[in-house]
Amino acid sequence: QVQLVESGGGLVQAGGSLRLTCAASGLTFSRSTMAWFRQAPGKEREFVAAMNWSGGSTYYADSVQGRFTISRDNAKYTLYLRMNNLKPEDTAVYYCAAGSRYYTDYSQQGGYNYWGQGTQVTVSS
Repeated sequence: QVQLVESGGGLVQAGGSLRLTCAASGLTFSRSTMAWFRQAPGKEREFVAAMNWSGGSTYYADSVQGRFTISRDNAKYTLYLRMNNLKPEDTAVYYCAAGSRYYTDYSQQGGYNYWGQGTQVTVSS
């Protein structure tokens, strides 16, 4: 059974930082494309960042480029999202997602097979 468990969310002031963690199990993590998505209240879920199976390629939404960094530790079956210079508009539930190593349409949700339950990030102004 595949499980993705996010942690690290919380309440932070604007300009602050957080690091989200996604612990994976039940899948071949090193052969999975991994991504972060988020959903703000009243809005659709949107792409944040993705990393290919080897960690050699990363992709970011324009809104987080330069502030967020996605990384992975294949030996630990763990995905990370370092978020710096947080803004109130970053407030959302953040989800970890896993897809096939061959999946390359990184920003599209449909190709990800597994999702975590989400972790809340709230940025106060």
